[in-house]
Amino acid sequence: MPGPRPRLRSGSKYVTPAGARRLRAELDQLWKVERPSVTQAVAEAAAQGDRSENAEYIYGKRRLREIDRRVRFLRERLDGMIVVSQPPGDRTRVFFGAWVTIVDGSGTRRRHRIVGPDEFDQGSGYISMDSPLGRALLGKRIGDELEIKLPTGTINVSVTSIVYPPPD
Repeated sequence: MPGPRPRLRSGSKYVTPAGARRLRAELDQLWKVERPSVTQAVAEAAAQGDRSENAEYIYGKRRLREIDRRVRFLRERLDGMIVVSQPPGDRTRVFFGAWVTIVDGSGTRRRHRIVGPDEFDQGSGYISMDSPLGRALLGKRIGDELEIKLPTGTINVSVTSIVYPPPD
């Protein structure tokens, strides 16, 4: 009998309050709205008889498996998450939740918010704390210069601003 499947690393367990709300809303939508609707459609398709050539039935079963897989992932993810709702004691350094402005050698300014891996797609400038740029910025102070190795190449940047949003 084969052993259990190895667990995939799913990133840091930190999340902002807004990110946690979004994940819970997705879980509720899938579990309370979408899954019952698909279950009903599958039951109706199954009542039509031969299931082997019934596209609605086959698609519905496939969609149920996708929903169940995502629901399991979200439940496990939310179970172990740490919701960070307060800024750190030392606001002079880059930590989770900070908006950081960096400037590169050509003078190009970029502003990023350091968030968890489950929420970097929430807004413009959001980056995961697990990304190369996010990891490089953590712990830095205004004026720190750093060389960051990205998949597209190496960049040299300087931290010019660190701002923490007010607590939710």
